[in-house]
Amino acid sequence: MASCCNPDIFTWIQSLPPITQWRAGSMSICICSSPTSSHPSLNFSVTKNLENSSLSISIFADFNLPVPLWASKPLTINSKSSKLFDEATISCLTINVIKDVLNYGSNKKNPLIRFPKLESISGFKDIFNLAFLTLALLICIYEAPADLRSACLNSLKNQLTRCQSRVASKSLMKLLGSNLEEQWMRSLNLAITNWIAEIQATHRGLMMKTPSPLFSYAIATFGFWKVQLYCPVMAMDLVNSSNPCADERLLFSLNYHQLEGVIQFNYKVIVQEKWVDVMVNIDNIRCDIKRLVNETLLNERGVGADDKHFPSRISLQLTPTIQCNILSVSVSKSTDNPTREIGLERSIETSFDPPNTFLGLKVSAGETTTVSMKPWKFEQSVDGYSGTLHWFLHDSIDGREVVSSRPSKLSLINPKAWFKDRYSSVYRPFTRQGGVIFAGDDYGERIWWKVDKSAMGKTMEWEIRGWIWVTYWPNKHRTFYTETKRLEFGEILHLNIC
Repeated sequence: MASCCNPDIFTWIQSLPPITQWRAGSMSICICSSPTSSHPSLNFSVTKNLENSSLSISIFADFNLPVPLWASKPLTINSKSSKLFDEATISCLTINVIKDVLNYGSNKKNPLIRFPKLESISGFKDIFNLAFLTLALLICIYEAPADLRSACLNSLKNQLTRCQSRVASKSLMKLLGSNLEEQWMRSLNLAITNWIAEIQATHRGLMMKTPSPLFSYAIATFGFWKVQLYCPVMAMDLVNSSNPCADERLLFSLNYHQLEGVIQFNYKVIVQEKWVDVMVNIDNIRCDIKRLVNETLLNERGVGADDKHFPSRISLQLTPTIQCNILSVSVSKSTDNPTREIGLERSIETSFDPPNTFLGLKVSAGETTTVSMKPWKFEQSVDGYSGTLHWFLHDSIDGREVVSSRPSKLSLINPKAWFKDRYSSVYRPFTRQGGVIFAGDDYGERIWWKVDKSAMGKTMEWEIRGWIWVTYWPNKHRTFYTETKRLEFGEILHLNIC
C-alpha cells in the first residue's frame, strides 16, 4: 500500500516564492508515494511560463519519464500581488478543479460557479484540499497507470475519509449548493462504481464497507435537523438474491445507479414546570435511485433505465447519546388496528363421477376474502430511550413484506403484476422517478423525550442511525433474478436545551 503523505496542497502553493527566485522551471510536491523505489509516485506540479506570465498546474506520474495525467487552464500571474497565488488565482484554480470533477460525470453541461470572497469562507484551506484530493482520486481511477493506481487509490481514500475531510465536505457542499452537490456526488460515485467494477473484474474480491462516513453529512440549525446521504448501489451490502446473476447487461443497469437520501426533522423544545419536552416531528424523508450514466449508455450496455432497484424498507433510530437527564420517551402512533374489508364470493361446483364410484357426485364450495391495504406500512417503536421509525413496503397482492420475500415465478412473468411498469402505473407506490417521499402530511408523527430541568442551558447530542433497503424485482426486462441490498449510516446532531 502507498504511504499516505497527507499533503497540504493549499499551504504549499501559498508558500511558493516569486517565480524570479525559482531555480527550475517547475516545483512539485508528492501526493502519494509507494514504499518501494521501483514504483512511481503521484505528484502535483506548478510550472511557470514566462512568455505570457502564467502558471500551469498539473498532476503527473513520476516515472523516469514523467507521465502527465491532468493539467489546469493557464493561471495569470498578478504582478502587483506579493503572493504568487493571490485570492483571484486561488479562486480560478478552485473553480477549475471543481469543474473538472463535475466533467467526469454524465452531465457534461458547463456549470456556472460563483464564490464569495475567499476570506469570508470559513475553513477554505480544507475545502480546497478536499476538492483537490477528490480530483486526484478520479484521475487515479481513470487515468493513472496500473503500477500506480492500486496503491495510490487506497492512500487517497484514507485521506478523504479522515474526520477533517468529512467536516470540509459539509462546507464544500454548502458552498456548491444543492444542484451542484448532486452532480458532484454522481460524478464521484460513478468513479467509485468503476473502481469497484475493476476490482471485481480482476477476481481479487471486494471487501469495501458502505461509504457512509465519506458520503453523508448532517446539518443542525435551530428547530431543524437534516441528514444528506449518497451511496453507489454497487457499494451497498447484499442482503439476499435469488441466484448469481449471469446477465451482464442487467447487472450494468442495476450497478450504475446511486441511492440519494434526505432525512429532515423539525424539533421543538418546550419548557414545562417540572421538566423539558423535546419533540421531534417528521418533516421530509426522501429516497431516490438515480442513474450515474446517461440513458443512451444504459440502453447500449444495460437493459435500459427502467430496470433498477426501488426502496423497500427504511428504518431511522434517534437516540440521545448522554441519557442521565432523560426521564422518558414516547411515540405518537399506536399499533395498527386496520379495518378489514371482507367480500364473500361463494360458489358451488358439481360434477358426476363414473358409475362405479361410491357416491357419483362431487360438490365443492369456495369463499374469497378481500383485504384493503396501503402499500407502505408505517410503525414506531421504542428501545430504551431510542425512538425508531419504520417504513415497510408490502406486496399489494399477498400482503407480504417485499424486503423479506420473493415473488413467485408466475408473478415474475405476469405483465399485470404490481411491480411491472411500476414507475408509470396509477397505483404505483413510488414517484414517477422511482423514489419515495414521506412527508408530514401523511407521516406527521413524532417522538418526544421528557428531559430533566438540570439540562437547561446545555447542548445535548442525538445520534441518528439509519438503514435503507433497496430491492430489485423485474420491471420491463424479462428475468427471474431478484435481489435486496442495504445501506447503514449514522450521524450526530446537536440540540440546545433552552
